[in-house]
Amino acid sequence: MQEIFNNIKGDRLIWAITALLAIFSFLPVYSAASNLAYVGGTGNTFSFFIKHFMHLFLGFTIMYGVHKIPYRYFRGLSMVMIPVVLVLLVVTMLQGTTIEGANASRWIQIPIVNMSFQTSTLAAVVLMVYVARYMSKIQEKEITFAETILPLWMPVFLILILILPANFSTAAIMFVMVVMLVFLGGYPLRYLAVIIGSGIFALVLFVLVAKAFPDAMPNRIDTWMSRIDSFSNDDNTEADYQIEHAKTAIASGGIQGVGPGKSIQKNFLPQSSSDFIFAIIVEEYGLIGGLLLMILYMWLLFRIVIVAQKSDSLFGKLLVLGVGLPIVFQALINMAVAVELFPVTGQTLPLVSSGGTSIWMTCLAIGIVLSVSAKREEDKNKENLEDNPLEVLSEAI
Repeated sequence: MQEIFNNIKGDRLIWAITALLAIFSFLPVYSAASNLAYVGGTGNTFSFFIKHFMHLFLGFTIMYGVHKIPYRYFRGLSMVMIPVVLVLLVVTMLQGTTIEGANASRWIQIPIVNMSFQTSTLAAVVLMVYVARYMSKIQEKEITFAETILPLWMPVFLILILILPANFSTAAIMFVMVVMLVFLGGYPLRYLAVIIGSGIFALVLFVLVAKAFPDAMPNRIDTWMSRIDSFSNDDNTEADYQIEHAKTAIASGGIQGVGPGKSIQKNFLPQSSSDFIFAIIVEEYGLIGGLLLMILYMWLLFRIVIVAQKSDSLFGKLLVLGVGLPIVFQALINMAVAVELFPVTGQTLPLVSSGGTSIWMTCLAIGIVLSVSAKREEDKNKENLEDNPLEVLSEAI
């Protein structure tokens, strides 16, 4: 174990924040899973605890392995993975399965191990790496819109089109993150306005086609509309069921909360261990617990920006921001949904909610951030050795 700690590189505070979020997640997940255990008929809550532990263990294994890879290799890997991701998304659309009754084909079944995998989360990480690679590649060139359509925007829109029918919120977040990243990379605003307009036009066209041919994508447009309508309408309807119980949980928590494992609303919230786990956290740990959790995510955001700022290359800066910012952005959306500041999206709370794919891809993204940070540490150590010849001699001996 000591050898593993000695081999850990990169920003130590990011490691610490990630570990704190993971350790804290066991209590609310175990508490919220009691509802799933009894609804499922087994009544065994400990199995959910073990399952969550295995997801986190594999996630941290991924993070450790990825952070040891020099980040420059992610340039080439993104080129290789884009076609792979496109194939996986097509397979998911054609053969995807539903999980816990969700009316969307977002998952594919992994053979042999009999586990489900949500391909859109992998696509999000790969796409952000790809965009960071492309923007750093053209940093010295005069950018023209026509030259960027095929190499940059074609893969972006293909991936978003494949994700959109089953997962609007993920596609929307990815589009916003890509726009933000190319803006930071120096993409001209006049061209960016064209892309944003094209994205809005494509969404409107998709909605019109789906409305015209409802059998092609049953219930998806209706689900989006009902969520938006429920958010903007003060009248209580069946669509408000989850959000009303989430607000009840938050109101019940008060300042200090009702105590670990004592949540009442977990018995009424269908997604209490995933989409609405923040409501359960506030109910059990109060406003204090909710604020501390938010501070951890803000601290993570601060460290991500620091790592990006210290990177010695544009690719490193964009890579860190591209894969790191969506983690915090997703966390804020999850919290906003729980307090009805945002329509229901189905986005999990990174590293805290149960669910293997979300945890693994979050750890993959953090591993990439740590890889960039580790390179900075390595360069700094080399500079120190060059400034101290005696240390160089001692290292050689």
